[in-house]
Amino acid sequence: MTDHPRIPLAAVLGHPVAHSRSPALHGYWLKRYGIKGHYIPIDIAPVDLSRLVRALPDLGFVGCNVTIPHKEAILQIADVVTDRAALIGAANTLIFRKDGKIHADNTDGSGFIANLRQNAPHWAPATGPAVVLGAGGAARAVVAALIEVGVPEIRLANRTRARADAIRQDFGAKIHVHEWVQAGSLLDDAITVINTTSLGMTGKAELHVPLHRLNPGALCNDLVYTPLKTRFLIEAAERGGIIVDGLGMLLHQAAPGFERWFGTRPDVDEATRQAVLSA
Repeated sequence: MTDHPRIPLAAVLGHPVAHSRSPALHGYWLKRYGIKGHYIPIDIAPVDLSRLVRALPDLGFVGCNVTIPHKEAILQIADVVTDRAALIGAANTLIFRKDGKIHADNTDGSGFIANLRQNAPHWAPATGPAVVLGAGGAARAVVAALIEVGVPEIRLANRTRARADAIRQDFGAKIHVHEWVQAGSLLDDAITVINTTSLGMTGKAELHVPLHRLNPGALCNDLVYTPLKTRFLIEAAERGGIIVDGLGMLLHQAAPGFERWFGTRPDVDEATRQAVLSA
């Protein structure tokens, strides 16, 4: 008889999930490296999450990405949770281990930093304060990553102050919480400014934070990547900021999972970027 080894499967889990660019990204890498595998979007309602995730390994899945609204709930399903996923309070990457355990990790922070390092190589995060707009799950990953690379002070503003206060409580004294209406006044000597909110995304309201006090030469990053150049980034560039769009974070956060699932560390380069943009 002929032995037919299973072709490894991976997926992105969300609700909804049809908009995700992850299938285009992983599909490109699979083809580029000649790997026999498949990556698909799976729409799972929250009520079905635990039951369906536990069934995936038996169907040949080696892992998954997790997106909204499941990134927090998945921690209750996983058998093993990394320290950084626990600290952030969310996971975006699952690995279905050979011992049957579900391993949950969060690669958003490492993807965020890798994007900035690649596209703003002279960025020196430890030399001055950072301003972070927003206090959701993405903000928590960004804050953890900024602390890890040595940012001395993080000025945090969110439309709902209680969520910002929770980040201050969880991450410590480097976090200084400010009212949302004060956000523009936080920019004076900041060398890093990050929008982690959905404001400015296609179909959403614009980000109305005045940038007239932006420090020329400050690194300005928007996690939004539809459109690639948000109004925030356009105005920041006009005021002398160094701008980095959010697409690179999507690409870089995906690479560790792809390596664990399919055995090859993919390159995040211009060809990868164009493949996702043209999908």
